[in-house]
Amino acid sequence: MMVPAALLLLGALAAVLAPRLLARTDWQDREPVVALWAWQCVVVAVLLCCALSMTLSAAAAWQAVRGHVFAPAPTGVVDAYALTGGPWAAATAVALALGGVWSATMLAREIVRARTGRRRQRSELALRAPLLPGEEPNSERLVVLEGERPDAWWLPGAVPRLVVTTAALRRLKGQQLDAVLAHEQGHARARHDWLLYSSAALATGFPQVPVFAAFRDEMHRLVELAADDMASRRFGRLTTALALVELNEDSGVFGPCPTPRSHVPQRVQRLLTPPDRLPPTRRLRLTAAAALVPVIPVLVAFGPGLRALG
Repeated sequence: MMVPAALLLLGALAAVLAPRLLARTDWQDREPVVALWAWQCVVVAVLLCCALSMTLSAAAAWQAVRGHVFAPAPTGVVDAYALTGGPWAAATAVALALGGVWSATMLAREIVRARTGRRRQRSELALRAPLLPGEEPNSERLVVLEGERPDAWWLPGAVPRLVVTTAALRRLKGQQLDAVLAHEQGHARARHDWLLYSSAALATGFPQVPVFAAFRDEMHRLVELAADDMASRRFGRLTTALALVELNEDSGVFGPCPTPRSHVPQRVQRLLTPPDRLPPTRRLRLTAAAALVPVIPVLVAFGPGLRALG
């Protein structure tokens, strides 16, 4: 039972220490895409620790599970794990299995909520912006709504829609509308909505786990920075920053009181005074190092078996 316990300890340490270590880094705002990858790798590593610990605990508790898990393995490999059944093994396996079911339930709830909200928005769009004569119902299009508040958002789905209010059209000048379109298309192409669903599901299901709460908060921030970079590479940082200012000037985000969009001033400042990007070699090293993080629990889980074979 040493390996399942070691995996649980490793997962707990990663869940507590990884957010603190990542918070001390100075490159996340400079390379948000690499940061998104690093956060995903850390969360996958924590989940792998739990899944592998559950599997080995179940194998220790029940002979039937052990037969399936170690079916092709030699006897020496099974002996190397020293799997001894007992109430602790069964309780650990059941608790982790219930945690997995709870996580899947939370993710399903987030997806259902998002789809319900999307259907409601599409119904409202159909009423407020009906199809024009000769327009195909499944064509990708820009939807313009009458509205006094400048706003623009991307409505994902089988037929994506970029929705812009008339107030936004009056404010956005030159290529600013193109920059907003590129920003929202960046979200859609990178499937940022799935990152937001999964991070919200984990944080809602396990609010006391630091890595999941930090994962949710960082995803909301980093996906916006990544989309800003996508837009600025095509239309320039100044154009993208001005578009952000025009869309949010009347929402109170630039005042002294915090608002739900309080990250917008930092995004504008980042666009106007862009930080230097990391050298390609360091980006590659960070990407490779993050990819190795989920490998650690796999090595811990398979270590005794590999040593027995050697």
